[in-house]
Amino acid sequence: MTSKPFEQIAADSNVVLSAAVARAAARVFRYARGLQIATTEANFEEIQRHLPALAQQYELEEDAVIENLRVLPLKIFPAVFYESHISEAARHLGRRAPKDVPLAALALKLEVPIWSNDRDFEELPLIVYPTARLLKVLGL
Repeated sequence: MTSKPFEQIAADSNVVLSAAVARAAARVFRYARGLQIATTEANFEEIQRHLPALAQQYELEEDAVIENLRVLPLKIFPAVFYESHISEAARHLGRRAPKDVPLAALALKLEVPIWSNDRDFEELPLIVYPTARLLKVLGL
């Protein structure tokens, strides 16, 4: 494994959902030792809402997917932790992606990169890793 340039990353809902249905993102959770993966309560609530439909889409047992999510080593932060960075995140994301403001604020507060497969975070002064690039950087 190559040395990693960071020890923590803020994970968007789409990558956590991908991991829960055992897609490529699951490799990051499984093999990236020493990497703390963080998300917000808002993202976790979104993940829980979308999990049943995603399980059905991939023809997986919902209980198995819920268990996959439950065992992911994911640190969930409450809004009070990153509220000091909400306005900065909103300035960068503007009207483009208001639902992504909490995760952006968390990443800004922690001063960590974001792991996401969508392009909504491009305006932030942080590195954004899609899963394929993150796997490469981590040597996975």
